[in-house]
Amino acid sequence: MNWTELIQTEIETAYRATEGLIDMVDEGNLGWKPATGSNWMTVGQLLQHLTDACGAAMRGFVTGDWGLPPEGELSDVAQIPPAETLPAIASVAECKRLLAEDQALALEMLARCSEEELANKRVTAPWDPDHPMVLGYSLLQMVTHLASHKAQLFYYLKLQGKPVNTAHLWG
Repeated sequence: MNWTELIQTEIETAYRATEGLIDMVDEGNLGWKPATGSNWMTVGQLLQHLTDACGAAMRGFVTGDWGLPPEGELSDVAQIPPAETLPAIASVAECKRLLAEDQALALEMLARCSEEELANKRVTAPWDPDHPMVLGYSLLQMVTHLASHKAQLFYYLKLQGKPVNTAHLWG
């Protein structure tokens, strides 16, 4: 298996399982978040984040377009904003549409890369400019980012009493 096959398989698996979990979200629960602890995203914020957790960042690694203001206009890219300031999705249908667009973008960005680039080109992320990594690994990390938040949605659903199990987590 090469980088392209590995990343494509992971993209297809992660997005399929994520969509299945999104199908279990009740529209009326978009404002729900865990009752204990702090700095939790609401379901709506989590769904919004799922829609750009992978493909958008892959575009940054592949094209250099991170969708950020010109250099100097950002005080600290690495600083993670508090959850309560994050945008929320308006509906489950919007989430599914945007997730499909993000998956298409992820696959498009992967298709632009040669195996040579995936194996040897070194790239940096705005949140970690001092640590260049191989492009293939960086793209795979973005799929892992989506999968991590997919797992977060799984536990949100479990905490809401939804009948989720391992099969839902892995799609």
